[in-house]
This record gives sequence, C-alpha cells and structure tokens, in this order.
Amino acid sequence: MKSAFTALLLSALWVPALSISYSLRDTVTGSGFFDFFEFQAISDPTHGRVNYVDANTARSRGLAVAQSSNSFILRADSNNVLNPGGAGRDSVRVRSRKTYSHHVAVFDIHHMPEGCGTWPAVWETQESIWPNGGEVDIVEGVNNQSPNAATLHTNQGCTMPSSRQQTGQSTQLDCNVAVNGNSGCGVRFPTANSFGPSFNSNGGGWFAMERSSTNIKVFFWPRNSGSVPNEVRNGAGSVNPDNWGTPIANFPNSQCNLDSHFSAHNIIINLTFCGDWAGSVYGQSGCPGSCVDFVNNNPGSFRNAFFDLGSIRVYQ
Repeated sequence: MKSAFTALLLSALWVPALSISYSLRDTVTGSGFFDFFEFQAISDPTHGRVNYVDANTARSRGLAVAQSSNSFILRADSNNVLNPGGAGRDSVRVRSRKTYSHHVAVFDIHHMPEGCGTWPAVWETQESIWPNGGEVDIVEGVNNQSPNAATLHTNQGCTMPSSRQQTGQSTQLDCNVAVNGNSGCGVRFPTANSFGPSFNSNGGGWFAMERSSTNIKVFFWPRNSGSVPNEVRNGAGSVNPDNWGTPIANFPNSQCNLDSHFSAHNIIINLTFCGDWAGSVYGQSGCPGSCVDFVNNNPGSFRNAFFDLGSIRVYQ
C-alpha cells in the first residue's frame, strides 16, 4: 500500500521537461537600424583595404539608407577609384548598442554583399575583451565563395565533438584563436544558396542563432523554402527553436563550458575587403589580379556589395 501511494505521489509530482520558448525583446526594421546600431569608424582589426565611415558620412553618401520599413541598406562605395597610398574603400561597420547573453537572434536578409575581394559578416562578440568573451560568426564568407560558414572563436579550452546533431559539415574542432591562424571551430553549410550570388539570386533568406547554456545553434532557411517556421517568417512574439528541426551548425557544451567562454555580446554587421582572410585566399577564388589592386581600381565591381536587411528580431 505504501509503495503504491509513493508511486502515485511521484507520478503526480513528475513534470516532463519543457523546451525553451523565447519572448521578443527587440525588433529592428527600417530607420530603426539607426537607433539600434552605432557606426564604428575604426581601423579594421582584420587589416582590410577598407575605410569604415561614421553615421553622418554613411547617411550623406548613401552608404546607409532606410529605403522602407522592410529594407535597410548598408553598402560600400562603388563610385571612386582609390589612391593606392590613401585610405581604403569606404564601407560600414555597425555594432548594436545593446548586448545579449542567452538569446535567439533572427536575421531576415534580402541581399548580402557580393564580389571579388569582399568579406561580409554578421556576427556577435564583445570586442573589449576578445577573445576571452568568445565570438559567434553567423554569416561569413569571402570572394563569392559559397557556402556560408558558422564559426566559434574562443580562448583556450573550448573544443567541439566530431559527431553531433547538425546538417552542416564540421571543419576544425578546436575553437581556440591561437590554433591554425584563428580558424575557429567552423561548420560549412550544405547548400550554395546560403551565401553570395546564389543567396542573392534566390531572394535571400533567414538566418537564426540560438545561444543557451547547453548549445549554440545556427539555422538557415532560403527565401522560397517550405520549411521556414511560421514564427520566423512572420516575426512572432515568441519562438521555440526546439521546433525548428536539426540546426545546420550545432555547438554543444559537452567539451566547452559555453557560459564561461562566451560573455554578453554585441551584434556586429560589417563589410571589409581583402584583409587577413579574403586577401589570403583571393588568388584561389578565380578573381583577377591582386586583391588590393582590384579593390582600388574597380569601383563599379562593388555595385552589388551591399546588405539589404528586412529585419532583425532578438528574443530572450
């Protein structure tokens, strides 16, 4: 009788584990991008052939434009031949005024920069303590070379298992910036339409990143995909990534204490040229001449070097 009562009591107290739902905290659209982000007119940490301009310059020169409530443009200069001894090509680097720890960020992107010499990125970090606070690269690639790659960069002591639930292909497993020239622990996406011209010709798509104590996950849905979750497509008031299927990139905490390696992060969007990565592999990318000469002398080649951002939504 006692054992039956105990079993009944335990069954009454047992509650199945619930998946995590995140509530909408910030919606960024149209002119709201100017309020959400600060423009960083700084020297490029990746040594690119770029001149990052301030907000007033970006607005006056048409490098940052709120075209509508569903279209915010961040672009590079595509008009001027550069003095080889002068500043690099004018472009933009923006950083969110807020920082986020555990959260989901959803990026509706209609177009990303393309062209030889380009190095666009959408990522998160805390620059003042990098690499100690970690870095999460959500969108990144160079010289039109598909597919996209999602990558973590950390200090020592964070590695990823070779086998994990994801649809992308793991590259390096050690996230330590001191290993292999700061390659980080990356995951290559399985489809070409996740980056560059293929992404743009398809009308773009949605990238999403979930960061929790147990995993960092990155998802991608092309614009015309039938698998886009309704809550992502419609910008719902809450989201549950557990219902989104297998992520493209999955970085678990099994060999990396995520909360100790990743601090509160700013969201950063930038476009540089050449530099540490795009410049080093330029000759392998089917692009003409040298990277710096191409960027200096071919302004018209950068007419498609722009982000067209529909929205950013952050959930916590």
